[in-house]
Formats: sequence, structure tokens, C-alpha cells
Amino acid sequence: MLFTSYSFLLFIAVLIGLCIVCPGKHRWKILLVASLFFYAMTGLRYLIYIGTTIVSAYGAGILLDKTPEKSKRLRWLVLCLLLNLGILTALKYTNFAILNINVFIDILGGESLAFFKFALPLGISFYTFQTVGYVVDVYRGVVKAEKNPFKLALFTSFFPQVIQGPISRFGDLSQTLFSTHRISANEISFGLQRVVLGFFKKLVIADRLMIAIGILSSNPDEYNGIFVLLTALFFTVALYADFTGGIDITIGVAEALGVKITENFNRPFYAVSTAEYWRRWHITMGTWFRDYMYYPLLRSKLMKKFSKSASKIFGKQSGRHLPVYLTLIIVWFTTGLWHGASWNFIIWGLFNGLIIIFSEICSPLYAGFHNAFKIGQTSAYRAFKVARTFCLMSIITSIFTYESAGTYFRSLGTVFMDFGAGRLFSGELLKLGLTFADYIIVLASVFLLIIIGQLGKTADIRKILSNRPKLVRYLIVLVLVFSTIIFGVYGTGYDAAQFIYNQF
Repeated sequence: MLFTSYSFLLFIAVLIGLCIVCPGKHRWKILLVASLFFYAMTGLRYLIYIGTTIVSAYGAGILLDKTPEKSKRLRWLVLCLLLNLGILTALKYTNFAILNINVFIDILGGESLAFFKFALPLGISFYTFQTVGYVVDVYRGVVKAEKNPFKLALFTSFFPQVIQGPISRFGDLSQTLFSTHRISANEISFGLQRVVLGFFKKLVIADRLMIAIGILSSNPDEYNGIFVLLTALFFTVALYADFTGGIDITIGVAEALGVKITENFNRPFYAVSTAEYWRRWHITMGTWFRDYMYYPLLRSKLMKKFSKSASKIFGKQSGRHLPVYLTLIIVWFTTGLWHGASWNFIIWGLFNGLIIIFSEICSPLYAGFHNAFKIGQTSAYRAFKVARTFCLMSIITSIFTYESAGTYFRSLGTVFMDFGAGRLFSGELLKLGLTFADYIIVLASVFLLIIIGQLGKTADIRKILSNRPKLVRYLIVLVLVFSTIIFGVYGTGYDAAQFIYNQF
């Protein structure tokens, strides 16, 4: 059941109605039934996988709460993590491993291994990480184990976020997920306003640009040089509109149901560095890897031993920095792999890690440069850093659009060997599946998002609108609704395309 389908709209309308008339103390039960129904619509057999995660996390949480011995608690934690991360690894990465093993087998002249026919459960990367976070938090004593297995089932399967996040923490989400308060008219209004904005981003901007991106990336020999940069620009805008649009729908639907979900974006294209970009983009994923992988790995006995060895060989300064760099590489390798079983994703992850490390290594040089030229605090230099970060992240992220990493690097090489800027003005832009009117719609829509971003810099744009007369508020929302209906891009039967992050 796609977020942008008619069935989903009907599903939400009925669910909001039920939650309004239902006593607050029973609302979480309705949400649980709705979430399991939503997930079952993807295939009843997938309930086995998410059910295994729920049962194992519930059991591990109870055992961790009842077990005082540290060694036994660690044993229960490890068993739960091995089970759930093992399921994720087996389903998502087995065939990728076989594919790479077969490369060596072919070189040696042996018989290739057969692939498995796995069907990947919807949102498995998201709900696995969310539940793993819960078990680790219980182990650390950050939260108490949930005694009601059905409430933990709702936390794991809550349908607005099970598809593409955000990756919530139990301590945060449980405060409103199981709340007994009556849903207010303001919550419903604010939530639906955000849903409308999400639909606009997805249907008007993202799906329109993906038409051109499909043509550009599937014909890399024809569309090289300047078109490689155009692909990067289009995909960055499309990915942002698609992903933030989906998150807007998620947070908006949850808010209309009386549930508050953590924000996942904070104007990422205003970042002045790659590190800051990742503090603004997909925030819950970044904090998950930071809290549950980066810090534990950096503080582990293995890294302490590595630090001592590095200090003896390369000096104390290297002994302090090398473990940090190695941990970053491991985390970013895993981040890339989490996004997908492909070398494109792994290389993308390593690129991000290496850029962050390079920036850290060069920070003394940057400091010296700023001390010498005194331009570090100027608006012009900040604008340069923002533009630099945007261009860098766009080029790196565009690897997702190409069939293979080799194709991506060959295409990137043509930017330097055969730029051909004049091709943009030779009519080739109109051969990408978009008309002149389509480009105008995209530009106007992106400009609208920039205005919304600026207005919402210090306050929620919906609160700003709530201070305006009702006629003005309704008119703005209606314009956005009809703009989406009129200018949205649809497939056969007015079906919308799948969200990009659903595949992760």
C-alpha cells in the first residue's frame, strides 16, 4: 500500500475517524491492528520476519531487566543482536556475497554458486535498526523493558515509519505512541497540512525529475560531460523531494493520529561541510550509527589496543587519531552497505567517510588560512562553503543512479575530457522526457521549497500560517492540494511511483 495511493488515503481517513471516536486509552490498540494490517498488505509471509523481531526483542528486554549479572546480560544482548542482524544480513546480502564470490570462482574456472530467491520484507532495515536500538537501550539502562508485548509490537511496526523511517528511539516515541490524550483538531490540521506538502514534493518535483534521470543514467555514453553534472543536480533535488516528502507524510500522518515522531531533516543544503551535512540529513540514521556503532567501537578494547600500537609505531598524535579514522571508515562502510547490497552504495559510504577524514586532517591548514586572510566569517565565504558542500554531495550521491560503479567513474571522467557545455542549449534538454513547461514547474516548485525553508528557519511554517486569517490558511492549503493534483506526475491509472528510500 503506497503512501501516494488512493487506498492509503482511504485507510488514513478511516483510521483518523476511528481514533477520534475511540477512547484515548484504547487508541494504541487500534494503531497496532492498523499497523499489522498495513504490513500484511505487503504479503502475509513477511509477518513472520517482523514477528520474529518483535518476539525476540521482547524476550531479550524482559531477560535483561531480570538479569543482574553483567556477563549474562551481555549474552542475552548478543544473542538477540545476532538473530535480528543475522536475519537482515541473510535476506539482504547473501546474493551480493555470492555475486562477489562467483567473480573469483569464474577466474579460477570453477562452477558458479546458485543465487537464492529471497523476497526482502518491507522496511526490514528500518525496523531492525529501531528494535536493535531498543534492546541496546534496555541493556544500557536508558529505558525500562516494555512489559506489554503488544505495545512493543506497535513500536516496531508503527505503519507510518516502518517503510522509510525515521528510526525512532523507544524512549522518545513511546511518550505519545501509547498516550491516552484526545487527538486535538490542531494536531489533525497540522498533520494533514504536512501530508499535503509531502505529496507536493513527491508528485510534482521528485517524480517529474526522475523521468529525466532515468533517461540520463540509462544512456551514459550518449549523455556524458555536462549531462553527468546535470544528472547529479537532478538526482539531488529529486532525492531530497522524494525522501523529505515521504518523511513529511510519515510525520504528518502520525501527528494526525496523536503521535509525535522525531524530525529527520534540518535544511541539509545549508551545511558548510560534509560532517555538518550528515548532522542535518537523515538525522535519525546518523545518530543511530553514532550511538550504537561509532562510540562503542571507538571505545572498545580492540581500538584501545590499536591506539597503543599506533602510538608506539607512529607517535602519540597518530595513536589518538588513527583509531578515530579507522572507526569512521568502518561505520561509513556499514552505512553504505545498509543502504543497499551493491558496490555503488559501499563506495558512496566510503567517499563520505574519506571526505570527513580528509577535512579533519586538513583542519589546521584551514585554520591557518582563515587567520591569514580573515575571510572565514564573511557571508561570501559561507556561501562558497555551502555551494561547495552541495556540489560535492550531489556528485557523490549521483552514483546511486548508475548501473555500476565502473559506469559512474567513466561518466565522471567525461566531465574533464568532454565537457560539452553547449549541449545544454542545443535542444537536448527537451529530449529527456520533460517539456519546457515541466522545467518551469520544477523551478517554481523548488523556489517554493526554498521560501518555505527560509520562513521555517526559526519556527514551524504551520504555526506561522495559523496566525493568519482562516481564509488565507485554507486558500494556501487548497492551492497546494490542487497544484499537486494538476501538476503531479502519475503512472497508469494515476498510480504514483515508489519512494526511493523504500528499497533500503
